[in-house]
Amino acid sequence: MKGSALALCAGFLPLCAQAGDLELRGYIAPELRLFTESPSSRSQKDTTLSIAGEVTAEYLWDDDDQSFVFTPFARLDQRDSERSHWDIREARYALYAGDWEFRIGADKVFWGVTEAVHLVDTVNQTDLIEDPVKQEVKLGQPMVRIRTLQSFGTFDAFFLPYFRERTYPGEEGRPATDIPVDRSLTRYESGAEEWHPDFAFRYSNALDVFDIGLGYFQGTTRDPILQPAFNGAGKLVLAPFYPQMKQVSIDLQATKGAWLYKLEGYGRHELNDDYAAVTGGIEYTFYGAFGSEGDLGLVAEYAYDTRGQNQRNAYQDDAFLALRWAANDIATTSMLGGIVVDTETGATGLRFRGERRLGDDYRLSAEAYFFGNVPPQDLVYSIADDDYVQIRIARFF
Repeated sequence: MKGSALALCAGFLPLCAQAGDLELRGYIAPELRLFTESPSSRSQKDTTLSIAGEVTAEYLWDDDDQSFVFTPFARLDQRDSERSHWDIREARYALYAGDWEFRIGADKVFWGVTEAVHLVDTVNQTDLIEDPVKQEVKLGQPMVRIRTLQSFGTFDAFFLPYFRERTYPGEEGRPATDIPVDRSLTRYESGAEEWHPDFAFRYSNALDVFDIGLGYFQGTTRDPILQPAFNGAGKLVLAPFYPQMKQVSIDLQATKGAWLYKLEGYGRHELNDDYAAVTGGIEYTFYGAFGSEGDLGLVAEYAYDTRGQNQRNAYQDDAFLALRWAANDIATTSMLGGIVVDTETGATGLRFRGERRLGDDYRLSAEAYFFGNVPPQDLVYSIADDDYVQIRIARFF
C-alpha cells in the first residue's frame, strides 16, 4: 500500500506545478513509556523510549476547489522492531464542485460520538501499536470517496479497493498479549484476500438538537479473530483471521443546554451469525466550574455486546465514568480521567490523559492506563500486567 500511495503522490506532482498555495505543518515528538509491573516475558522491559514525527503538505489551487494532501508518519522505537514503522496517513486528491466533493487516494474517516469506545468507526484500520488501549489512531485507507451536501442531509459513498491489516506489537513490545500475534500467518475468508473490494455508505444530518449518522459497510472486517497456531519454529502464536461482514450502524448525539446525549451501535452479519453491539450515555458540563474560567464535564456511558464475553470486544457489558476538565486558558490545558468497570467480571481499567501547550510550539501530554481485578476469562487479562504511564513532548511547526 505504501508504494501505491507514493506512486499516487508522484502522479499528482504535475498538478502542483500550477499556481496555488502550499502549506506545511507537522510535529516531532519524543516519548517515554514507564511500565509499573514486571513483564510477562524476558524479552520485554520496564521502560521504552521512542520518537515519532508527522508532516502534512497541503497544496490548494483553482480557488481552493482542488487540493492535494500528503501526510507521512514514522516512529523509531528503542525496544520493539514492530513499533519502529512508517505509514502514509494521507495521500489524496480532492475536487470540490458546488454541492459535490470527490476524493481519491489514502485518507482517514471517523464515525462515532461516544467517549469510551467507537463501535461504528469501521472504514480505517486501527494502528494498534500507536494506540493499544483506546484504539483511536488509524492507518491511511486507500479509497474513492464521493460526497454530496443537500438540504436534506449529507451522503457519502466509499469504494475501498485494498485492505490494511491491523498492526500488532512484537515480542519485545508492551502492551502486548501474552501469546504474540504473527501477521505472517494472516488468513482471509475471501480468496481475494487484501484485494477484496469493500464498500461503505453514510447519511448524516443535523435535525434541531440532534446530529445523526446512518452507516452501512460491506467487506473485510477490521477487527480480526485471533486463532491459536504454530509458526515455522514450532512456537505457539496467534494468527489473525479476517472474515467478511455486512454491518448497519447508527450514531446519534443530542445537545440540550449543558447536556449531551450520545448513542452509537451496529448490527452485523458475519460467518453465518448475526449479533449487535451498542454504547451510549450522557455528559453534563459545569461551565465556569468553581468560579474559574474552566469547564468540568461529567461523563457516564454503558456498552453492551450481544455476544457476551468475546475476544474481539472488551466492552461487552461495561460501564464508563469520567471527569473532563478544560481550563480554557492560553495554554489550552485539558484533562480526562475515567474508570471502566466490567459489570460481569468486575475487572476495572483506569484511564488518564492530560495535555498543555508550552509556549507557542511545544505541547506536553501525559497518559496513564491501569488495570485491576482482571479474571482470566476477561479479554484484557493478557495485558493486565502492562499498566503504564506515557509522557510525550511534541514540537510543532
